[in-house]
Amino acid sequence: MTLSTSLSGRLRNTSLPKSHGLLPLFEAVVNSIQSIDAAYPEGDSGKIAVEITRLPQLSLFESGSRGERGPAPQEPILSFKVTDNGAGFHNENMLSFETLDSEYKAEYGCRGVGRLLWLKAFQKVEVSSVFLDKTGHFFERSFSFTADKGVTDESVAAADSRETGATVTLSGFRAVYRDTSPKNLSTIARNLLEHCLWYFVRPGGCPDIIVIDGDEQINLTNLFAEHMLSSAQTETLTVKEQKFDLVHLKVRSRAGIEPQINWCAANRVVLEEKIADKIPGLHGRLNDGDTPFVYCCYATSNFLDENVRSERTGFDIPEDTEGTILAGELGMSEIRAAILRTAEEYLGDLLNESKQAGRARVENFVNHKAPRYRPILRHLDQDKLCVSPEISERELELLLHRQLWDLETELLAEGQEVLRAELLDDSVEQQERLREYLEKVDDVKKSDLAAYVSKRRVVLDMLAKAIAADQDGRYVREDVIHNLIMPMRKTSDDVPLDVCNLWIIDERLAFHNYLASDKPLATSPITESPARQEPDLLALQVCDSPMLVAEGTKLPLASIIVVEIKRPMRADSKQDGGPISQALGYLDKVRQGKVRTTQGRPIPASDQIPGFCYVISDLTPSVVEHCRMMGLRMTQDKLGFFGYNENYKAYIEVISFDRLLNAASERNRAFFDKLGLPV
Repeated sequence: MTLSTSLSGRLRNTSLPKSHGLLPLFEAVVNSIQSIDAAYPEGDSGKIAVEITRLPQLSLFESGSRGERGPAPQEPILSFKVTDNGAGFHNENMLSFETLDSEYKAEYGCRGVGRLLWLKAFQKVEVSSVFLDKTGHFFERSFSFTADKGVTDESVAAADSRETGATVTLSGFRAVYRDTSPKNLSTIARNLLEHCLWYFVRPGGCPDIIVIDGDEQINLTNLFAEHMLSSAQTETLTVKEQKFDLVHLKVRSRAGIEPQINWCAANRVVLEEKIADKIPGLHGRLNDGDTPFVYCCYATSNFLDENVRSERTGFDIPEDTEGTILAGELGMSEIRAAILRTAEEYLGDLLNESKQAGRARVENFVNHKAPRYRPILRHLDQDKLCVSPEISERELELLLHRQLWDLETELLAEGQEVLRAELLDDSVEQQERLREYLEKVDDVKKSDLAAYVSKRRVVLDMLAKAIAADQDGRYVREDVIHNLIMPMRKTSDDVPLDVCNLWIIDERLAFHNYLASDKPLATSPITESPARQEPDLLALQVCDSPMLVAEGTKLPLASIIVVEIKRPMRADSKQDGGPISQALGYLDKVRQGKVRTTQGRPIPASDQIPGFCYVISDLTPSVVEHCRMMGLRMTQDKLGFFGYNENYKAYIEVISFDRLLNAASERNRAFFDKLGLPV
């Protein structure tokens, strides 16, 4: 039975990503290199010219009508012409060209896919060639190649020329690839060099390749010399009986280039894999003396040749085979790990400077910005702390947080093992293991405490900004400060304790049975008041005295705390008697509503429960007047008032925002000093 193949069907099933629009051109150049290798086995005589043809430029009159400043954009590319002095399209080459999936040149890793890629990105290919047949006569062959008709207009005739070679013109650059491909000469030449770099570093070198764009041209041999910092170094490694040839390169640093592994097949780059941060100390460019460079590795192997996909845009090699039905077979992760180890050995001492700078970056960040990580630094994976010296604070914070999370997870698992073994084993080794485990736990707890103290520093910084005037002399609304201390319209049942910042007002407020923030009294479960007024903060505090509990004769005493917050530098107002009267009014309404515990149990003598009223407000003239009318005394720093009102059985404290901030900072100064935080 004879099987036929369809060119259009193969094209439909051939993949070419939009980002690889120049790959067909690169394939044509590689074909030229291989043709030259066949014609000149000794090398030194090959020449390749790549000409770029663009849409004709606009006339001076037309270009001036654009009304834009700066250099005119480069005109769209229409076609590429690749000319070489290789063996040409002789009969064997032509037969292979007309045969899909030809085995011709299979030993070089060729799969006959290059010409299919030509038609994916270009509408038409035209070929003209001079070749020497087996009889020693020179002939000229020309033909066209399109997706619709395949090979057409072929002609073969005796040639006048006595120099073999071929010219391949890729015309009709399809817009979908043209628009996403590099446009300028230097970028095209550099990308071509990187794709063919293997040929430049191989024994025997590469033919001379010139890329021409109008009056400009770039010689890739010269570009290669500028590109390289030093000569390439080659070595071979074996992974599961498969040999891989590596070429280590130090490429002069420039914008846009990163450390990478270039996975090759058929002496072509198939995949470019970025390896920054995959080797400790390798984050970008390194320095060899005073010269910066970027490390690149080219990997070739028969194994890669055999497993490259037909369109040469990837490999049919599983990433990881462990735990799968392919267990025991070679996966990309194993190859990559071996290459990275070899690369680390090659770079050696050149990585040390980067490692030291990275560790210094971590130390500086922890010492000045994130002291919570200081206790646990010695327990973290040091290789993972070899960060880029240029890492941002946000990225470094996330990295350290992930490391802390991993350490805590590890401790949970380790704790189960240690404690389980402890019941059965009292050996010296087990005791030492227990000691190390408890030491880690202790350091993690220190880290948690440092995190809490650091959070207090941040909250106070936010408060300082909130009470300051902006550029227009305006102050924030009171709800901004309210939410900083306690989220509005929430109760202690709605938000966890660590979200509240009541310690700013008084450390004792952190210990309460119930807290309501900007909630109507009628909705509060600790009162039966029908009032709709909304105190800023209302707290019920039940004092658990061990002696009283032991006697078991009394319900523990309780206190009711009301906090009223006013906008910084709020305009004077005598409405409703001012904030002090408002706070006392809330307290009175709570008592009239018969205070209960959050479980609904009545508290005896609610009207006798001590009351505490805090008013957070700047000392405007009207506030000062209200304080004096209430018989309150001014604090020594003249930033607040305090006193006791016998009629309401309430302690009253009026705190200016400056006093609030100063007092909170002073109370926490010892903690901030211990962590090296600014006060």
